[in-house]
Order: sequence, then C-alpha cells, then structure tokens
Amino acid sequence: MARQQRAIRTRRIFLEAAAEVFDEHGYDAATIAAILERAGLTRGALYFHFTSKEELARGVLEEAVTSDGVLPQALKLQEWVDIALMLAYRLPREPMLSASIRLSVDPRARSLFGTRWPDWISLGATLLVEAKERGELLPHVDPIATSRLLVGAWTGVQLVTESMAEPPELVTEISALFELILPTAVVPGVLARLDTSPHRPERIMEENRVATAS
Repeated sequence: MARQQRAIRTRRIFLEAAAEVFDEHGYDAATIAAILERAGLTRGALYFHFTSKEELARGVLEEAVTSDGVLPQALKLQEWVDIALMLAYRLPREPMLSASIRLSVDPRARSLFGTRWPDWISLGATLLVEAKERGELLPHVDPIATSRLLVGAWTGVQLVTESMAEPPELVTEISALFELILPTAVVPGVLARLDTSPHRPERIMEENRVATAS
C-alpha cells in the first residue's frame, strides 16, 4: 500500500511539473529535460509512469474536466453556475487547469490530442437538461446549445482576460458573463434565487471546510 501511494504521488508530481512547463512555454517548446528539472525526480521515474511528452500532455488533459468542490444544490442551475465560477477561481491558481486550456488552444497540441471541450459541453448539458425538466429554464432554451455557447464564451473570456496588460480577476469576468446571459434563459423566480457572485467560490470552499471538519 505504501509503495502504491508513493507511485501515485510520483505520478502526480510529474503531471504537475509538466502542466507548469506546458503552461509557461507551450507544448512544442516544452522539453522532457525542463519537466524533469521542475519535478526534481529522475528520468527513470518519469518513464516508469509516462513514456513521452505526448503521454504527459494527455495526462494533463485528462485532469481538465472537474467539478471538484461543487456541492449538490436545490437548483440544478446553481450547480451549473458553480462549476463555471469554481473553475474560473481555480484556474489562475492551478497550473494543471491552466495548462489544459493552453494545450486546447495550441494548434499543434490540439491536432495531436484534441480538447476536453466536448466533455465540458456534455457535463453542462446534463445539468441543463435536468434543470429544464425541473422547470428552471424558459421553454425556448436548448440545453445542449446553451452549454456549448457557455463553454465557448467562458474560454473566450479567459483568453481575452489573460492577454490584457492588467487582467481583471477571471472569476469576476465569468460572474459578469452570467449576469448577461441568465436573464434570457432562466425562469424569473429561479433567476432571483441564483448566486452568481464572484465571491461564490470562496463561500463554497468555506462550506466544504466546515462540512469536512464536522
């Protein structure tokens, strides 16, 4: 068991090191040597877990789609909002998530590995379908199209934000995005109950800490 836990930790160290290097330099410019230096481990240990830079990139992308930290809510739309806000909060703080975006927009990496955008669309569509069945969405709203458009808009906001000389907080920008799009899609009584504040992720994390401690 101890050996298995060490192996899991070692694999994670290499993935995090690769994510940092991919995020900072892009896929083509990233090298195994740079990843090894960042990880502080041996080449033999790396090749025990990953046979190539390509496999490391695939490993990073496998970590991209996550709803970690998001709690079940009475409204499915709140869960949908929470996933997007939590990702916006975590991405600038977690190279693994940031690198997955960098790999997805890199033409070379995208041609090799594809992207996880279809998975994000599927995750959102599942929540939106249930939200519509519960009467949270207006009758004209197409859950799949809405999920697809949010993924595209979210990604565009992130790319534009990071390119600015003085970038605003991504979570604040995504909060503003929801303020624009939700009134056209959500039943008014439900809309009034949704929390789209940029401080929402911090409140969720505090709720998680309290639940874990109790």
